[in-house]
Amino acid sequence: MKITLVGNGRMGRQIADVVAASGTHFIDRVLDVNDTIDAGAFEGTDVIIDFTVRSAFLANYPALVASGVPVVVGTTGWDDAVPQVRERVAAEGSSMFYSANYSLGVNIFFRTLREAARLIAPFEQFDIALSEQHHTGKADFPSGTAIKAAEEILKSNPRKCKVVRELEDGRKLQSDELQVASIRLGSVFGVHSALIDSESDTIELTHTAKNRTGFASGAVRAAEWLVQRHATSPGFYTMDDFLNDLFSA
Repeated sequence: MKITLVGNGRMGRQIADVVAASGTHFIDRVLDVNDTIDAGAFEGTDVIIDFTVRSAFLANYPALVASGVPVVVGTTGWDDAVPQVRERVAAEGSSMFYSANYSLGVNIFFRTLREAARLIAPFEQFDIALSEQHHTGKADFPSGTAIKAAEEILKSNPRKCKVVRELEDGRKLQSDELQVASIRLGSVFGVHSALIDSESDTIELTHTAKNRTGFASGAVRAAEWLVQRHATSPGFYTMDDFLNDLFSA
């Protein structure tokens, strides 16, 4: 595949390294903050991989989608805009793959968390909360991965109905609220934990990222899958679509 990278930050450079090591794909071009991004900028490329920031993605996605080139998005912090992006993708007949985290390990964590939240739902003595840690350079909080983890809990446990990102002095957490706590510390790659607690015991589910290679490799693999899917069934896809397809093969 000929890949155009949008964003030349830490993840963009890691993806470039993974692509270079693949021996089968190559980076066609890299577009960063000072480049003009319009539909014509992607002519001749097979797939776009975007790892930027919320403001840049929201400004650029109309051009990405209008190019007709399938787009893999790793930029986080824009979940509130997913409906309008989906609508634009459908209107243009394009394809987009969005995941808050492309690590296979993280997505196994999501599925494990989904089942754990379902299993404790009938037992009111079990409460659940989330925490996440990232490096001090991360712009959004909670992380996109933590937000996805929270969504999995809300879907699987009817006792939790609302996410609380911060607590105010003097206000107690309500039983139907799911706390998601964020810590920004040093150069931490990413640690996500679900804490399940009762008077008798505690269960902890934790995913710790050791480096960025897993994220980058997953994004490249998602790009391979999306290019094939775009040829026959354009649309907006998520990691669940990707994993379900793999598991059914």
